[in-house]
Amino acid sequence: METKSDNILKGIAAAPGIAISKAFIYEKERESIKDDSIVNVEEALQNLEVALNQSKKELRKIFSLAVDKLGEKRAAIFEAQIMILDDPILISTIQNRIRNEKKVPEFVVEDEISKYTRIMNASNEAYMKERSHDIEDIKNRIIRNLKKKKLKSRITNDVVVVTSNLSPSDTVLFARANVKGYLTDFGGLTSHAAILARSLNIPAVVGLHDATNKIKDGDLVIIDGYYGQVIINPDEKQLNSYKKKIEKLSEHDEELNKIKDLPAQTVDGKEVALLANLDVSSEMDFIIHNNAQGIGLVRTEQLFEEHEEFPDEEKQYQIYKNIAEQIYPDIVIIRSFDIGGDKVLPVDLHEPNPMLGWRGIRLLLDNPDLFKIQIRAILRASNHKNVKIMLPMIASLNEIIESKRLIEECKKELSEQRISYDKNIGIGIMIEIPSAAVMTRDFAKEVEFISIGTNDLIQYLLAVDRGNDIVSKQYQEFHPAVVRTLKHIISEGKKASVYVSMCGEMAADPFAVPLLVGLGLDSLSVSASAIPFIKKIIRSLDYQELKNLANECLEMTSEKEISQHLHKFFNTKIQDIIKKLIRG
Repeated sequence: METKSDNILKGIAAAPGIAISKAFIYEKERESIKDDSIVNVEEALQNLEVALNQSKKELRKIFSLAVDKLGEKRAAIFEAQIMILDDPILISTIQNRIRNEKKVPEFVVEDEISKYTRIMNASNEAYMKERSHDIEDIKNRIIRNLKKKKLKSRITNDVVVVTSNLSPSDTVLFARANVKGYLTDFGGLTSHAAILARSLNIPAVVGLHDATNKIKDGDLVIIDGYYGQVIINPDEKQLNSYKKKIEKLSEHDEELNKIKDLPAQTVDGKEVALLANLDVSSEMDFIIHNNAQGIGLVRTEQLFEEHEEFPDEEKQYQIYKNIAEQIYPDIVIIRSFDIGGDKVLPVDLHEPNPMLGWRGIRLLLDNPDLFKIQIRAILRASNHKNVKIMLPMIASLNEIIESKRLIEECKKELSEQRISYDKNIGIGIMIEIPSAAVMTRDFAKEVEFISIGTNDLIQYLLAVDRGNDIVSKQYQEFHPAVVRTLKHIISEGKKASVYVSMCGEMAADPFAVPLLVGLGLDSLSVSASAIPFIKKIIRSLDYQELKNLANECLEMTSEKEISQHLHKFFNTKIQDIIKKLIRG
């Protein structure tokens, strides 16, 4: 029997996992807002105060639930929402408009807060658009409480929620009903709902466009959060295939645990270092549990998000020191703040094209005092000689030279203060801009190591915004230009005798791993959860064959050709793994 494909929807894989369950169509009630006038202004202001307090009470309850399920750092999303409800400028503006215009509070709240969501939606940044949904959630919560309506969650247990968009609070509250998965018409990888779904270990596929039109209440759906695929009312073959995949996943986890203490070494002896990426300090336990050989990327801009301002030198030092000591004697590579673009800026700046604007090393070199605070903190934490510094978004040789000058300046200051640090601390760069890729040979002469950031490199190389679900199909990691650029970076780096790693999402793609090893990478830095599986793949391969595979791919001229070739290699060479591979 042939498998049908007209019941398959494709979206963005936002949270990994597979689930088979009944669909629940979740439609948020839209409150009707009338432009009515009021007579009693004081009563209206009192109603507003009551609604704000009730909204804060609800969010504190959600925050408490989120802390239990996610930990304090991830739950901070809801603390931020509570802070908006306490914003004196916003609240006084709403109160003054009620007094002056004598309009019902819900109309003023709708009109005033919508100004912010319109500005955010007009942004070119995917991040800002995603944040507008959080503000919308707060607005709707206040209006509902002004109208004294209770939120009716009619959701039943063990369903896949299908909706146009999810708010962070929806995601946490639904988890209490043992929701099996989330499907949304809109949204991207950076939405707070997607982040929370990943943290809650609930599969999610977003950006499906017409899920709410094509899926009906009670339909049986398969959600594949690895591949970004949804199957509506699967036939027998599709159902059996996915049931087998779910069974294999638990066996797969047990098998991977057996090789935890073994090196990531090919059959013929080529060893590839497997390091972990670190976003928040709470991930350290998982990194150590999965025997990462170090930390290949600490995303320090997360500190800015957690603290809502740049932490001072002492606070940064304590954080870096704790990470370095926990991972010792393995190395930790601390990337200096990579902010701007799709990340929050420390200033209120509106750029016409932020991804091509004031971000990464450009911002740091324009703010040397800020940069030096971080450099000093990293240097102070390097006392055990297992810390390295990595510079983000390098585009020119001058940026490396100027950064090194500031590092030397900080070393001199610490020496004068008789503060110890690693005088030979390693300095490396991220290659994520095409100009840096072209200049690899020259850049490599100035640094100890190179780390390829494929997330940005691919989108800059192909002119595709990876957070934009409209063009997400054009974001192709196996595009011939990408493969040839990777080969160029690795080859030029090796000629200069520098260590070449990769820390982008491509490094964790099972089908990409044979190609990356064959291209000659020294190490891969991935999420801690991906390490055991990547290790299993590498330990099942022959390096000589992988070099041949890479050379074959370098001769190909289309993404489809390369992708099919890599899938065929994987399926024929690693049968014992492919049986357990979640994509089938």
